[in-house]
Amino acid sequence: MEFFISNAYAQGAQQGDAFSFLLPMLIIFGAFYFLLIRPQQKRQKAHAALVGALKTGDEVMTAGGILGLVTGVSDHYATLKIADNVEIKVQKSTVSAVVPKGTIDAA
Repeated sequence: MEFFISNAYAQGAQQGDAFSFLLPMLIIFGAFYFLLIRPQQKRQKAHAALVGALKTGDEVMTAGGILGLVTGVSDHYATLKIADNVEIKVQKSTVSAVVPKGTIDAA
């Protein structure tokens, strides 16, 4: 009979261990959310707003480091003038920043 009693005691201890395991996991998930997931979502929203606000005449930098003047904007693409008589079409999502006016002339 001692065998069954010790098994019952061990099962009761495992239920307490499950709760003590769950609490640290929730704390770790909360830390990941506030330190990694939430800031990334904010960056994505800010980038989507930047891309949505692109207009002709903006000076921009692409993810590849190309500086250009926006000469045209469509749903998914932007046309950039990068030199005299040189225009390229890039995906709007590759635009990483709108730079201050006059940056292209200074470069």
